[in-house]
Amino acid sequence: MKTTFLKEAEITRDWYVLDATGQPAGRLAVRIANIMRGKNKPAYAPHLDTGDFVVVVNAEKVKLTGSKETKKIYKNYTGYPSGLNEYTAETIRAKNPTRIVSQAVRGMLPKTRQGRKVFRRLHVYAGPDHPHEAQKPITT
Repeated sequence: MKTTFLKEAEITRDWYVLDATGQPAGRLAVRIANIMRGKNKPAYAPHLDTGDFVVVVNAEKVKLTGSKETKKIYKNYTGYPSGLNEYTAETIRAKNPTRIVSQAVRGMLPKTRQGRKVFRRLHVYAGPDHPHEAQKPITT
């Protein structure tokens, strides 16, 4: 029996819309990362990029369990000496609510060229509206 792999021209990319309202950030990020890598397709192969586009709406309503809202620390390093900034999840949610979801998804993708390419297919919006209706997304 011969193993067949998809060619670049045979890969079809769908669009998915996920609503983040009331969902735990980590569990939502796992679903998003699997769709973006193509693990939900029967033709998945780790070395091929067969994933789909994902649009996340209502990212400001994503849930953090336990006391993570006040105790979880997000770090940002500028690259300069003493350039490490630390923010709690509640300040991040007030300043940029889409960062909680996007950073959780980025952490679950490969730290390679392919991971950076896959991450470009994620679109996160704080509210319920998004400009991707023309792509006829599948709502899950």
